[in-house]
Amino acid sequence: MLNDLPYLSAGEGPPLIVLIYTPEAANPTGLTRWSTMRTVRPFTSHFTVYVVNRPPGLPPTTTMADLAAIFAQAIRTTFEGSVDVLALSTGGSIALQLAADHPGLVDRLVLAGTACTLGPAGRRAQRGYIERARQGRRPSPALAEIVTESALGRVLLKGLLWLSDGGRADRTDAVTVLNAEDGFDLRGRLHDIKAATLLIQGADDLVYPLDLARETVDGIPGARLTVYPGRTHSGTFTDKRFAPDALAFLTDR
Repeated sequence: MLNDLPYLSAGEGPPLIVLIYTPEAANPTGLTRWSTMRTVRPFTSHFTVYVVNRPPGLPPTTTMADLAAIFAQAIRTTFEGSVDVLALSTGGSIALQLAADHPGLVDRLVLAGTACTLGPAGRRAQRGYIERARQGRRPSPALAEIVTESALGRVLLKGLLWLSDGGRADRTDAVTVLNAEDGFDLRGRLHDIKAATLLIQGADDLVYPLDLARETVDGIPGARLTVYPGRTHSGTFTDKRFAPDALAFLTDR
């Protein structure tokens, strides 16, 4: 099933493919697994939810189109017809590419905390992560810039992120995906997306700024944008309105 891609499943009903980003090309574990399943749990009363991850060991030259093709083949060989997709953050970049390149496979598309390309701060932070990882340093402190705009907050957060990295783990797979997203820009292809699309965005998202979210929605025929004032990138997914808003769109046939 799903071409042997790592996946978690729960619930009953038609399939809902969930695309997220994790540093490891494997099923999430520990706190990441708990938070992921907490996010998707409201959807399991309506859908069989498949949280699908990429395979390990992808070539360093992998592009977003390559990643989309991997998920497209898994959907094509596992399910009959098109499926609904829920995608968060970098998973949303993959989902946009999937919907543009393989429009017959995606019926309804809910995106959150993403856009047709990275914003300047998101690009800087991810390039910093990639560079630190390639140097053998703990890379996560580079992401402090996209979590808070407070100078003091960034200093404190860098220390916490350094501790959270937990030593010299192999981050080759993470670098491959973030490097693919660095080259991702779908602004000229948004009109190719045929899926009914909802983008939910925090107004204070530093990774994918609101102007890029608006540009994304404007480029997709019939797409809708829901904005959560005062919400940051990660705050979008934890907002109490997120699951009800996404479910209302997915179940409105």
